[in-house]
Amino acid sequence: MNLPPIVRWATGIRWQWKVFIPIIAVMVVSLIGMAAMLRTLEIHDAQWILVAVIAFAILLSFVLLSVLLVLVEQPLQELMDTISRVRTGDLTAHVSFAKREDDIGALGRQFNEMVQTLQHNRVEIEDLHRREMLRAEHLASLGELAAGLAHEIRNPLAGIAGVVDVMSKELPADSPSRAVVGDVQNEVLHIKNILNDLLSYSRPRPPNFHPADINTTIEQAVQFARQQVLTKPIQVLFEPNPTLPNVLHDPALIQQVILNLLLNGIQAITGEGKVEVRSLLEPGFVVLQVNDTGRGISPDALAKIFKPFFTTRSEGTGLGLSLANGIVQSHGGRIDVTSAAQKGTQFRVWLPIAGPVKDKRDPAAKW
Repeated sequence: MNLPPIVRWATGIRWQWKVFIPIIAVMVVSLIGMAAMLRTLEIHDAQWILVAVIAFAILLSFVLLSVLLVLVEQPLQELMDTISRVRTGDLTAHVSFAKREDDIGALGRQFNEMVQTLQHNRVEIEDLHRREMLRAEHLASLGELAAGLAHEIRNPLAGIAGVVDVMSKELPADSPSRAVVGDVQNEVLHIKNILNDLLSYSRPRPPNFHPADINTTIEQAVQFARQQVLTKPIQVLFEPNPTLPNVLHDPALIQQVILNLLLNGIQAITGEGKVEVRSLLEPGFVVLQVNDTGRGISPDALAKIFKPFFTTRSEGTGLGLSLANGIVQSHGGRIDVTSAAQKGTQFRVWLPIAGPVKDKRDPAAKW
């Protein structure tokens, strides 16, 4: 933008001075003009002197306001127009007064930098969204493939299990093959558990939300876990918290989560130990805390425990914690975990009391 010399000079002045300069200039010039008129015209009538001074001051003010219009009003109008373009999604817009060497020019440069940052962030977000969509499609395809393979394997596996069971009944009581048959039955059961977990992971059922006592849900999981330690020196402890309100959740799924955490804690204990469940009330949440006195989880493994098929146990499927994490997320909650070697592990399950929140931007959004 080509500006007159006086305007270019004025652009280097801070905006605070630009407010006072016109006022000071009008006052000084008016006084000088009034003195000149008194000396030149030898007019002693105060009324005419006052009229002349006021007229001259008004004229000079119009001139100075015109200069301010160029310096301030035009950039502000351009800024508002550019903001309107940015609001509609045009992140290539920029202001031209950023070349000025004053506060308004600094404002223009900062505005242009902000728009460039927004454009850069939008490109990154779009690229991330595209990659996440491709990943989601890939995982969906893998899920369908896994579900299909699981169904195809389960049928012949059931036949194998039946044949092995018949063979075990027909073998003589003193036959050395009985031990081998027992090992085969255990491996068949292990494969069956893997397939069940795989089907649950690939095709999880949607939660059936309704208000229920979370203490009852935990108690049922604790009872199942206690059946696993009847012959072991391990305690499974739980003290119901009567102060908890009803929580909007799917009791069967949350029971599955707590049971998985309890069994993991039991399997981490060698010899004597205990696994304890506590229920706490936090603002807007109920926190289910599962502590064990087991061997703990190494820092390297701790970062991977929620990944599918990751396990530190030879008999594990690596899907239990991944399934539990997915269930809790479907409830609008999260799982935290801390662990120390030879001191035990603590899982904290955060469940919103009112259940998951729908996306207000999409009335048709699912839970």
